[in-house]
Amino acid sequence: MPETPLIQRSDDILGGTPVFAGTRVPVQTLFDYLEEGESLDEFLDDFPAVSKEQAVRLLEKMKEALLAQEYESVA
Repeated sequence: MPETPLIQRSDDILGGTPVFAGTRVPVQTLFDYLEEGESLDEFLDDFPAVSKEQAVRLLEKMKEALLAQEYESVA
């Protein structure tokens, strides 16, 4: 069974900014919240159009992508 799309991009929605599929919530907003020290629950409370499953799936995909890269060193 194919996974439902997680992110969508359309010129008709926020000028092509990547958003959580089925919403107008930019993916960047989740990262901004976390960077500012806000919790995932606070993000979800402020953006109820995004499901917890969507947010967790996105974070898992980003973790997988990051860990799949090889690094010479991190200073």
